[in-house]
Amino acid sequence: MIVIDGLRPDAIDAADCPNLRGLRARSASTMQARTVMPSITLPCHMSLFHSVPPTRHGITTNTWSPMARPIPGIVDAAHGFGRRSAMFFNWETLRDLARPEKQAFSFFTYHNYDPHSDQAVADAAAVWIPRQDLDFAFVYLGMVDEMGHRHGWMHDGYLRQVELTDLALATVLAALPQDGHVLLQSDHGGHDRSHGTELDADMLIPWMLAGPGINIGQELGVPVSILDTAPTLAKLLEVDPPRDWEGRVVEEAWAAEK
Repeated sequence: MIVIDGLRPDAIDAADCPNLRGLRARSASTMQARTVMPSITLPCHMSLFHSVPPTRHGITTNTWSPMARPIPGIVDAAHGFGRRSAMFFNWETLRDLARPEKQAFSFFTYHNYDPHSDQAVADAAAVWIPRQDLDFAFVYLGMVDEMGHRHGWMHDGYLRQVELTDLALATVLAALPQDGHVLLQSDHGGHDRSHGTELDADMLIPWMLAGPGINIGQELGVPVSILDTAPTLAKLLEVDPPRDWEGRVVEEAWAAEK
């Protein structure tokens, strides 16, 4: 799973990003998937990993706190079935998306507001994913969001960062096994120099799934929520979804059997 923080769907065509467009072309995808409110990074990622809205997991700011009634996330659920997971990221707050001792490998580097920080994450993922015999890897690329806050969403500085992050994406994709699946999405969009509202600019996110058995080039005509990501990943990992998850498997992404 690759998350590009703050990537608006319309930025994929507005910027020069052949790798994002190439992945979309070989994916079942929608540019109309929706995130949760508040549409900010940690609440959205908690919903992405745990398949429940913020009203259930309780995180409504970018400060993590333990759930009063814990729900396993996708990494925790995968660990329970003997799957090996890893996380690669450049925003440290995401370290709490999985419970301790549930991962096989973790890589963090502080972004330091460097536009090339996503490339550093991608380089590490490209080295360690093939070496770790992983079943699942989460790769987080955070600089598109940072440049949205600095320059404004869809402004030149933001779009230039989309292009740099697209190059980092190419590094990750080249290192993945040919028989693997890739689920790429954002956590939220943005408008002006912020996000967090119910505006479509903030709430709409790209969602793409590629790999064996997936409908190549299919534009999904069904509603897709950020809550649906974890159940869809669980299907790919052959892991039973925890009973408290509220999302669904995006079955429409799979090609019909002949």
